[in-house]
Amino acid sequence: MSHLWSMPGTRDIATPQDVRTLIEAFYARARPDALIGHFFTTLDWDHHIPLIASFWEMVLFGDRHYQGDPMTAHVHLHQRIPMEPDHFERWLSLFDHTVDSLFTGPKADEAKQRARTIAGVMAHRVTGR
Repeated sequence: MSHLWSMPGTRDIATPQDVRTLIEAFYARARPDALIGHFFTTLDWDHHIPLIASFWEMVLFGDRHYQGDPMTAHVHLHQRIPMEPDHFERWLSLFDHTVDSLFTGPKADEAKQRARTIAGVMAHRVTGR
């Protein structure tokens, strides 16, 4: 799958499978990352990937099946492993690069903008900064 990192996306995010592809590709980048990878070492990936994909389906398509509380989950994570502003910036950089490597179009642009908004709100509420 490494060839996907360098090729620009040729189509937009249009289906739940596209969202799943995006999330799997993002975590393939984030998990080994030197700056933020340590946040993901204890996750149950069989549970986490579908949950996060469902969250992004809600964000991008208005799907109402997502059941979760990402703010509380991240507050608890921050209590165990403190998050800093540079962690959020790295998450955004990896997310943007992952979107751009796979997709192009209005929905892809929306995903990147929504990620920026979510990260800003999350950083403020979780870290107080």
